[in-house]
Amino acid sequence: MEIKAVLFDLDGTLLPMEQDKFLEVYFDALAKKLETLGYEPANLKENIWAGTVAMVKNRGTFSNEKTFWRFWTDTYGEASLKDKPAIDSFYSNEFEAVKAVCGYNPDAKEIVQILKKQGKTVVLATNPFFPAVATRKRMQWAGLAPEDFALYTTYENSYHCKPNPQYYVDILRELDLQPKECLMVGNDVAEDMIAETLGMKVFLLTDCLINKKEQDISIYPHGGFTELMSYLEFIK
Repeated sequence: MEIKAVLFDLDGTLLPMEQDKFLEVYFDALAKKLETLGYEPANLKENIWAGTVAMVKNRGTFSNEKTFWRFWTDTYGEASLKDKPAIDSFYSNEFEAVKAVCGYNPDAKEIVQILKKQGKTVVLATNPFFPAVATRKRMQWAGLAPEDFALYTTYENSYHCKPNPQYYVDILRELDLQPKECLMVGNDVAEDMIAETLGMKVFLLTDCLINKKEQDISIYPHGGFTELMSYLEFIK
């Protein structure tokens, strides 16, 4: 069956980065912002992470956005909702400093543009922990823009997270696609290659490989952007 859609992860795939360093700098910056809003430093980073874990465990009753804020208000009280606009402004402003720990690969933009010219549906299947404003920022750092994608997942429009296969099912439903019509490209063995269990084709981008369980990656088509282009030519 012809591949009609290519789904790309963002962090470590279209946007090169060392994930642990990215998270360290991001959490530091967000914690500093929250401290200016009156949050006590103790356990602040742990609670930001715990809110992220709550989204990973989301089973679709609420959006990831609502899931995060339900956790946050359970932890800090309903009054903390007043801080949401200030936190959104963080992603428009201070978050820009996190770009310094990310790389840039022109091949990422080029491959997206080639696929669009071929008439493929291109999806930004980034784990939807972030609000849309932060996802658009990270797109920009990769040389891309919202109009490059038929859909990009954010915490506002998503009800599941990777590695839950339902995250991918939601994308398929939204775009009226069948799994066999799709290729998922990502750098995380656990989070991205799980799409194969639904019947999608997968490609493991190894430039910023994440393989926490040290799985045998030879079972997946893999390599850098050059190998990905060759693979796309092979399966189109």
